[in-house]
Amino acid sequence: MRISLEILILEFRAENSIRPFVMGRKNWLFCNSQKGAKASSTIYSVIETAKANGLKPFEYLKFLFETVLDSTTGRLPSLLPWGDAVPDYCRMTVKPQ
Repeated sequence: MRISLEILILEFRAENSIRPFVMGRKNWLFCNSQKGAKASSTIYSVIETAKANGLKPFEYLKFLFETVLDSTTGRLPSLLPWGDAVPDYCRMTVKPQ
């Protein structure tokens, strides 16, 4: 039985994309309350969404924590990972190929 190299690469990418979730699932066993579990899952969602949109998670979280409390409700959509208020230093630089 021959397995294509392309299939192996796709399988490797799929496994790598779910690995953080599996590690998080093990860590969630240590949440002491439902509120703690909800807070953990919210932060996890923000981080994964930032990564999926090409942002540096630490820089984006820092930006959010510094700005969200001073923002009006109408401005909150612009703070989302694809919003126009996210500064350039939060974006990952694309390496030329």
